[in-house]
Amino acid sequence: MAMGMMENLGSVSTLWSALVSVLLFWPVVNNHVPAGLRQWLSTMVDKLTSYLSPYLHVTISEYGHQRFRRSDFFLALRADLGKDARTVQITVDDHQEVTDSFRGATIWWYPSKKPPRTNVISFYPRDDDARFYRLVFHRRHRDLVLDAYLPHVLAEGRAVTIRNRQRRLFTNNAPGASTSYYSRKSVWSHVPFEHPATFDTLAMEPADKDAILDDLTAFRDSKDYYAKVGKAWKRGYLLHGPPGTGKSTMIAAMANFLDYDVYDLELTAVKTNTDLRKLYIETTGKSIIVIEDIDCSVDLTAKRSNDKKKKKSSDEDDDDKPKLPTEQEKDEASKVTLSGLLNFIDGLWSACGGERIIIFTTNHKEKLDPALIRRGRMDVHIEMSYCRFEAFKVLAKNYLGVEQHEMFVEIRRLLEEIDMSPADVAENLMPKASKGKKRDPDACLAGLIEALNKAKVEAAEAAKAKEEEEAAAAKAKEEEEAAKAKAAKEKEKDDEAAGTKHEELFVLDDRRDHICQDRARSGSPSL
Repeated sequence: MAMGMMENLGSVSTLWSALVSVLLFWPVVNNHVPAGLRQWLSTMVDKLTSYLSPYLHVTISEYGHQRFRRSDFFLALRADLGKDARTVQITVDDHQEVTDSFRGATIWWYPSKKPPRTNVISFYPRDDDARFYRLVFHRRHRDLVLDAYLPHVLAEGRAVTIRNRQRRLFTNNAPGASTSYYSRKSVWSHVPFEHPATFDTLAMEPADKDAILDDLTAFRDSKDYYAKVGKAWKRGYLLHGPPGTGKSTMIAAMANFLDYDVYDLELTAVKTNTDLRKLYIETTGKSIIVIEDIDCSVDLTAKRSNDKKKKKSSDEDDDDKPKLPTEQEKDEASKVTLSGLLNFIDGLWSACGGERIIIFTTNHKEKLDPALIRRGRMDVHIEMSYCRFEAFKVLAKNYLGVEQHEMFVEIRRLLEEIDMSPADVAENLMPKASKGKKRDPDACLAGLIEALNKAKVEAAEAAKAKEEEEAAAAKAKEEEEAAKAKAAKEKEKDDEAAGTKHEELFVLDDRRDHICQDRARSGSPSL
């Protein structure tokens, strides 16, 4: 038995000696052995090492089998701490060892990264370094680690993320090689979302506010219902109205009410429909995707038919100037199309993930294509209108702490007559410093009344100027029509006179013909 043990130890020592020899001569191999053979030798050495080593290695990649979406496990391991977290956030450098214990087993973690291959020719931009975690443990703890430890780590990572979660405001990165569809670099950048707006401070009619809150609550609690009816768990809102009516504030209030992240999508920074699709894939659940002023972002107005006609006519004009296919493809890939945006809202890719709200804002609803804002895409249309008395009371309470005042009667009458945005009303209620001291509520309300009266006068003057302009235009039109009628009448007289003269000449010619015929019969010379 002792002899057998000695023989086994001798064989093991021989193998280790061989490994040491390989390691010593590896620099020589790198310099003088062809790449293909060097790769084969490296693979053999790795296999031999893993066979002899009593430890197992598990790699948790950032992307895994999903090339353009991060692994949930990787994100759980990188659970960030929010600003309110009481635990100090500690980062670990690459290749630094972190030791953990679980039910008597010791586990070692090594964060690392793998640079992309530089000797590979590709039509796509070069990927960034592939990040991963390497987990090392003894073979005898294999079942414990895979069946109990790793699920425990995943659950704890998610719990930390939820417990210390801070909502974020995202914006899409500028287009470039590093943010292409095939790049692993994130297409979004973010900052903490700290907007203080709530529905309690939102200047809006109470009935409309309650209806929106009920709709948001129903959406948040309807995961099973959406699955039952076969719809993606998402909802669209269209906020439309004049500038300064609180559309952006409404979005912030929604995010704070639902505790959602906000993705502010800048369409002008998106090159293609494919890039738009990747942006959607990279968003998370419990989020609001916002496209503000969509009528100004890209050409998505209701002029598709005119655009098609213009394109068709231009194509016909350029028939003798053929365009290369590569140029056509380049033009088509240089902008987001209406079709691409429609697929972004409710196409097949819109079902990737869940619990998302999509919001469009516009100052001119009539300019948008009906296909873009129909029910099923923009499910709820919310008109953000001018400030009325109920909305004013919210602003007065927020800015001045006043709920009742004798000036409210006059303000109510003026707000029913004058269109003033909530932003303008709020500006007049601001207790600004005047000569070293702030204005009191009486002064602020008096200033608002003065501003409303001034706006009333300006509106009356504008209306009067418009009436005068319309009257002048109508008068000019009447004079133009009268001139046209006079010209037509004179032309008719001229035509009638010309016809009479022509008829007289015809009669004279007829008489001369008769005289000539009579003289010819009598033998007299003709005229």
